[in-house]
Amino acid sequence: MSTQRVIVVMGVAGTGKTTVGRLLATALGLPYAEGDAFHPAANVAKMSAGTPLDDADRWPWLDAIGQWIRDCAGLRGGVVAASSLKRAYRDRLRAAAPGAVFVHLTGERPLIEERMAARKGHFMPTTLLDSQFATLEPLQDGEAGVVVEVSGSPEEITERALAALRRLDTAENHSLRN
Repeated sequence: MSTQRVIVVMGVAGTGKTTVGRLLATALGLPYAEGDAFHPAANVAKMSAGTPLDDADRWPWLDAIGQWIRDCAGLRGGVVAASSLKRAYRDRLRAAAPGAVFVHLTGERPLIEERMAARKGHFMPTTLLDSQFATLEPLQDGEAGVVVEVSGSPEEITERALAALRRLDTAENHSLRN
């Protein structure tokens, strides 16, 4: 897999974006950024209170992440965890780094809710999971990315993601040669 690519680990809360993102970054020797760290304090306060963010809340957050991925894309690549639930959000990130690829972590709602409930010290309450699923627009045709199921250990999920990224990289290289 190309190490100059920016990888955005996406999905609803509780799918393991942070854990898998860090493991992917380590495996690929790339820098990692936590998307939640780009949220302004007002967004964190809103989510902590159980209020879903709207698009107006998300645009500055996405722009900050976009700046980070633009910088990484110009260097050696990177991995960032960011929910990127809507196509419009992913399009905004791709505008910053057109070669960005998305790893969509997905799974059954009961498993994700169980994982969310077990988290300690995270600002996102399980009460917002329904709004996350309602907002989610899975990867669509024409979007560079892979879908990875989140059952199993973080290491197993990461191995599936790496294998899917390698297949994507091989398919892209093959289509460029033909």
